[in-house]
Amino acid sequence: MRSESPARSREAVYEQTIDGFGTVSIVPLDPAADLDLIHGWVTEERARFWGMLDHSREQVLEIYEYLDSLTTHHAYLVQRDGEPAALFQSYEPDADPVGECYEVQPGDFGVHLLIGPADGAPERGFTGGLLSVFIAYALADPEHRRIVVEPDARNTKAIERMVRAGFVLGPEIDKPEKRARLAFLSRDTVERRG
Repeated sequence: MRSESPARSREAVYEQTIDGFGTVSIVPLDPAADLDLIHGWVTEERARFWGMLDHSREQVLEIYEYLDSLTTHHAYLVQRDGEPAALFQSYEPDADPVGECYEVQPGDFGVHLLIGPADGAPERGFTGGLLSVFIAYALADPEHRRIVVEPDARNTKAIERMVRAGFVLGPEIDKPEKRARLAFLSRDTVERRG
């Protein structure tokens, strides 16, 4: 059973309908209103690379309230046909610790993505459908020239998924909370793939 979220009534910052997949909406995360849903997701074993397995509700709330106070970092709840589907975060790499680990280029746009748990059997093409919307959203701003991701270096499934989506692998970097693998997707690559 899916967890309900009051995000249904929030205005989407981006929305895209994909034939055969549905309508994907990206809405601002409300740390307090979405706490039950998000805490449930980030503390599941499948989300171990998110780094919050042992976090209390109060700790998760504190993290997302802090993110909500920043102008350089944003958290969103992603819905597919009105149902919560993923947690999406964006950030400006030069205002984030990751910016100390690589040479940030003008137009770099950092993202984190946590796909919500599936109801029943995994749906073929689900992650790819959501990923295509995140890429479209990130590049809808003409100032964004390159998408930057930095999954945990042990998260081979996420890294392989990024490569299939067109990301080019960069170096492994050491962050305080993890060893990460940088990957980049340029606007030019997306436009060439059409």
